[in-house]
Amino acid sequence: MEDLLLHALKVAGDMGARYAEARYHRIESWGASSRNGSIISGYSELSEGIAVRVLVDGVLGFASTNNLSREGVVEAVRIAVSRAKAHANIAKQAVEFSDARLGRAKYSVAPLKKFSDVDLGEKLRIHKEFWSSVSKVVQEAKVPVATLSYSEWIENKVVVNSDGAYVESFIPRISIYYNIVVHHPQKGYIQRFESFGASGGLEWLSKWNIVESSAEEAKNLEKVLLTAVEPPKESIPVVVGSEIVALIVHESCGHPSEADRILGREAAQAGKSFIKPNMIGYVIGNKNATVIDDPTIPGSYGFYLYDDEGVAARPRYLYREGVINEFLQNRATAKVFGVESNAAARAMDYASEPIVRMANTYLKPGDHRFEELLEDVKLGVYIKSYMEWNIDDERWSQRYVGLEAYLIENGELTKPVRNPVLELTTKSFYSNIDAVGKELRFYAGTCGKGEPMQGVPVWFGGPDVRLKSIRLGVIA
Repeated sequence: MEDLLLHALKVAGDMGARYAEARYHRIESWGASSRNGSIISGYSELSEGIAVRVLVDGVLGFASTNNLSREGVVEAVRIAVSRAKAHANIAKQAVEFSDARLGRAKYSVAPLKKFSDVDLGEKLRIHKEFWSSVSKVVQEAKVPVATLSYSEWIENKVVVNSDGAYVESFIPRISIYYNIVVHHPQKGYIQRFESFGASGGLEWLSKWNIVESSAEEAKNLEKVLLTAVEPPKESIPVVVGSEIVALIVHESCGHPSEADRILGREAAQAGKSFIKPNMIGYVIGNKNATVIDDPTIPGSYGFYLYDDEGVAARPRYLYREGVINEFLQNRATAKVFGVESNAAARAMDYASEPIVRMANTYLKPGDHRFEELLEDVKLGVYIKSYMEWNIDDERWSQRYVGLEAYLIENGELTKPVRNPVLELTTKSFYSNIDAVGKELRFYAGTCGKGEPMQGVPVWFGGPDVRLKSIRLGVIA
């Protein structure tokens, strides 16, 4: 593809582009879904094409094509240039790009166990084993429905631009998600959704151990459904499990730290941000609140070493010891803020433009063992997982409803707690962190943003944390 991409840059320059970028983007995927152990769907998909972006008269123009010929690429360049020129007279501010550490590199993720090393029958066997395990483990209740989806995909990209970047990457990824519903005639229903994802190969299946872990989840769901009590009504210490911490940092730090959102681009699409352009240095929490977004974590679902503008990736310290430290930037937003890009430009596929995205966002772990988070608590609640959540458009007020939760009495976990509601603001969460666990755990997701919508693989993570004093709500 190198000749086609370099030809695109030349043609764009001849047409008057001050900057040009071409990206070959190929994604080959396969997957299957099951309901109660029976396969209900399967797919094999190939997405392949070239994206072109140009800067003409201070305006960015974008176009893409799956016609991988010189004629097809030239036509895409022509469309991108014409779109930029068409908007030049109405643009309020000229787009410029910041300086950046552009790469000339090739890199790949080498799976320990390739997708091709295992035959189809063995891959489908996990569906039956999953259903057999979760359906038999409950005693008084039943599991009427359990679904599982498995997918594997390989992403190959080549990114070149007129500023000298040339980056080629090859990343295989694997993901699984399941949903378990537990029902009791008198107590009603409870359900659990869980998602796993990583870069690499089939070695992750043994690490996740889906069959055993899902059975444990089903047992715990039954226990909560049958025996849970209401949470205490007074203000109490709350130990927030890593799964909820991970979601909180993704939603209340990662998204509002996206520079394009801060500048207003996402307002009519994925929401706004409470962060204003002048809020670097604003105190958002205490010294325990450090949130990092790092694309370079080996094996991570959001892994990359260079973004889709060819910029070298690095850890981004969004909140550092309770202070807003930096925003997620591409080269255009970085120019507005007078900084260098920190490599946050990502595109979902060849038909999508690169926009500012998270990769792997997590709260920095501390030095407490889980038992130490509990030991000084006379009465409190530990919320391990969630059933639902929501957050306002500015990413300030938020609400998380616990799924598996337990009373803490005299430093020990005792009875299950039914539907505890953690409702708080972004600042109150980060300001009330009293102690931070040492065990960092990551959770996989597909982060949605943009118009048209783009979904990209991410990890969000964190340790368990203890909040000083929170009044929990409860839903019926």
